[in-house]
Amino acid sequence: MEGDPALRLRVFDLNCWAIRYLSKRRPERIRLIGDRLCQEGFDLVLLQEVWSERDYGDLKAKLGGCCPFSHYFRSGVIGSGLCIFSKFPILDTLLYQYSLNGYPYMLQHGDWFCGKSVGLAVIKISGIVFNVYVTHLHAEYCREKDAYLPHRVVQAWELLQFIRHTSKAADVVLLGGDLNMHPQDVGIRLLRCWTGLRDAFTETKRFEGCEDGCTLIPSNRFTVKSELQPFPLGIRIDYILYKAGSSFTVKCEELQTTTGTAPGTDIPYSDHEAVMATLHVQRTGQAAGVTPGTAVPALVEVLSEARTEVRVGLLAARRQRYSSGRMALLALLLLLLQAAAALGALAGLADGQPFPKLSFALLAFLALGVLLLATGLHLFHTIEVKMLQGTEEQMRMALGVLQERPGRS
Repeated sequence: MEGDPALRLRVFDLNCWAIRYLSKRRPERIRLIGDRLCQEGFDLVLLQEVWSERDYGDLKAKLGGCCPFSHYFRSGVIGSGLCIFSKFPILDTLLYQYSLNGYPYMLQHGDWFCGKSVGLAVIKISGIVFNVYVTHLHAEYCREKDAYLPHRVVQAWELLQFIRHTSKAADVVLLGGDLNMHPQDVGIRLLRCWTGLRDAFTETKRFEGCEDGCTLIPSNRFTVKSELQPFPLGIRIDYILYKAGSSFTVKCEELQTTTGTAPGTDIPYSDHEAVMATLHVQRTGQAAGVTPGTAVPALVEVLSEARTEVRVGLLAARRQRYSSGRMALLALLLLLLQAAAALGALAGLADGQPFPKLSFALLAFLALGVLLLATGLHLFHTIEVKMLQGTEEQMRMALGVLQERPGRS
């Protein structure tokens, strides 16, 4: 009822940077994260980059007293790295793996092997149904030449569609994670405009932490300083977003970020700063009024921009598919020529072996290797083209529906 007391919910979000064998001082930082969570008693904990199930197990054991309910989302070759801890029972879970997630041959980045995904946990708190989402989108790496922008836009589109289609029965929607997008990037604007999600940083009444809410800051000893040179204060790429159903209101009373090293130590919790929000959820008892069509012009603008980025990615994927297909064809022709030469020598049509046997065999193995590699790349880029085409068609259809709405200005 409208007079019911507000529900106070404390949410913690962090990209833990816990890559086994690679992340610096990982076991120590995981222990510090667990200690912080136990001390502060958060209601919901959303973590990314917990790549090791052993680390998840350690956190689960440590948080058993304050957040006894948890779920680890498994995906990809080495896992999604996503997990949720809750003070309240988790009723249901679901995982969606993004259709595009970088390139398998970009080994130095490794996003493709992670199976980037969005995880959903349905949690009921004081009779209120929460759909809690945790996600981690593809990293940017180079802002000036962002080869992964089309993939990240596709991921943002799939994320918003996943939220839209799975949250219809929810009273409150909550999304946390490392979105790898600046607040004004097309992907985050698309996500917020289309779903109606509110940004806890811009909505909060009180803020304490890094300037401008940055979650990747130069003073953190684990950040790559060269990537932050254009941004002396840092960048904000980790978010807590929320939305209330028609009979509820949600307000962010306070938002905090960590500011470098953990208390009493010389190391940060991660290369990212944690985001901590205190939300107040109030039942209104009646459906909130909605003004139809007010956001249509903004939606059309951001959706057109996102569609342009997808089309740019589609053209690049088609070029890569053509190049890899041509390479595979040339390798196949070389193998056929070698086979014909070998058969001719066996049939006595040629005087002796035209090439030294060792060189002939090495050339054959090289051609076979190129054929297999190029064929694999061609198949991968064919899938990429189809996924980009599918997303572009969905966006085109959505644009058509928006533009046909009456009263659009």
